This record gives sequence, structure tokens and C-alpha cells, in this order.
Amino acid sequence: MTERNVTHATFTIERTYPAAPARVFAAFADPVKKRRWFGGPEDWASGPYEMDFREGGQERISGGPAGGTVHHYLATFQDIVPDQRIVSTYEMHLDTTRISVSVATLQFKPDGAGTRLILTEQGAFLDGFDNPRLREEGTRELLDALGRALEAETAAA
Repeated sequence: MTERNVTHATFTIERTYPAAPARVFAAFADPVKKRRWFGGPEDWASGPYEMDFREGGQERISGGPAGGTVHHYLATFQDIVPDQRIVSTYEMHLDTTRISVSVATLQFKPDGAGTRLILTEQGAFLDGFDNPRLREEGTRELLDALGRALEAETAAA
């Protein structure tokens, strides 16, 4: 029998974006806007993206390297305060193996003409398939992609 284990970890990442809280919040709440920056690396194949942005609604995406392991993300929105806060629970799978379960809290704070985003994740990383360092790195990369999407949106306006 395989020994099962869990690693618990919490990390917080803060970013400041030169966009009002409503615009940064919309980048998470609007499925068209979120799809522009949320997902795996550009060279990954990606499955369909679905989002039902309401308390109790779900968000899902899957993808991975061509011919490789498929990464699945499934989130449930637990708490939404427009332009201020999103709390979700989510699980990650590699193919059919659950690798983690997390609570993610996003806070959108006015910062001059921009927004200070505070993301806190509390995770249970399961059986050595994932770890907090890799999750934090991946989350930082996603927040960089969010910044680029916001810049592109501003340039297009």
C-alpha cells in the first residue's frame, strides 16, 4: 500500500496594477477577459474553458503539454464582493490524480489610481504530486500574465 501524506502551506502574493479595482476585478470575473491571461504556458494544448461567476458557480479548465499529462483545475466560488473580494476553493488534478485542494482569497484594494491585489492561498498538497513552491511560482506567473493583459487592454482603449 502506498503511504499517503499531505503538506499544508499558505502563501501571500501582493501586486499593484495601474488599473482601477473594477477593471482588475473584471479580469477575474469576466470569462472572456480571464481567458486572455489564465491558463498554462503558451506551448500547452488547452481544453475548453468554462466559468459561472456567481457564489456557488464553478470555473474549470484543463490542458497540458502535447501528448503529456493533462492538468485539470476546478474551482467553486464561495464568496464574491464586487470590486473588493473573491474567495474560491479549488482542486487540481494530473490526469485523474487529485494533487491539491486550496482556498484562494483575492482582495482588490484601491492604491492611488490603481489597485493593490492581495492573493492568499491556503493549500493542502497531496501525496507529493505537487508542492507549495511550485504552486507559488505558477501563481506568480499567472499574475504577471494578468499584468500584461491589463496593459494590452489599456493600450487598445
